[in-house]
Parts: sequence; structure tokens; C-alpha cells
Amino acid sequence: MTKPYIKYKSKYKYQLDEEYQVKVSVIPEEYAQIKHYVELNTEGMLVIKKGYAWDGPSGPTWDTPSFMRGSLVHDALYQILRNKFLEKKWEKWRKEARKEADKELRRICREDGMSRIRAWYVYQAVSRWGGRAADPGSRKKPHVAPEGWSG
Repeated sequence: MTKPYIKYKSKYKYQLDEEYQVKVSVIPEEYAQIKHYVELNTEGMLVIKKGYAWDGPSGPTWDTPSFMRGSLVHDALYQILRNKFLEKKWEKWRKEARKEADKELRRICREDGMSRIRAWYVYQAVSRWGGRAADPGSRKKPHVAPEGWSG
């Protein structure tokens, strides 16, 4: 059946063209999965599936090759935190996990050739101002088009 409207989420700039896996320092006590796009197992293996969309590097910065992989991993980890898919002790754990996600961003950016100064700046920025992005209240809300349709 054809619907006379669509539902979509905005503010995404990039879409992953093939699956990406990386070992991270964020270790949950329980397996976490966001639909069929992101998985994080109890050994810290993060799997980001083909088709995953993210907004790239945030803040007053440039989307450079040394920032892309780090922004992908960081966004996926923050999305897991936003969606509260981890542990019953989530509120207590979230602060520590967020700190580890920020460190992963810095580590990956350095591995990919980002200068120490820029990586330090990026880490300071997400540490100070990234908290809202990991908070469940900042989950992206779907939009409906055409506007005003209540489907």
C-alpha cells in the first residue's frame, strides 16, 4: 500500500558504504544493538553496518579524512548511549562510557594522521560540550512530509 507521506530523520551528512568493525575501550556488560545498524559486544567489538548514517565531525571544524573514521565511531558510541541500550546501571555507567568514547575519537583521529594539537582540541571540545549528544533527550525525532500529515 502506498502512503501519502514519508517519515525521515534529518541532520545526517554521510552514509557508510560497507560494514566497519573496530575494537573500542567501551565495554558493556550486555550486548547492545541499535536496529540493524550498530552492535557493541561484551568484548568491546563495535560493528557499524553498511547504510549507517552519521553527521560527520561536529562543531567549528572541517570534515577532513583524518576526522571521518573517528567521527563515525564516536557518533555510533554516542548513539548507543543516547538510546540507553546498556546495563541497568546505565546512568552511573554512561559518564564513564562517554569519557571512553571521547578518548576513542582522539585515538582514531591520531591514528589517521590528525595533528596532536587538533586532536587535543577535538577531545577537549567533545569532553566539554558533547554531553547533550549522548543524552537520551537528544534522540533525533522523525519528521513527516508533507508537513502537517498525521500518518
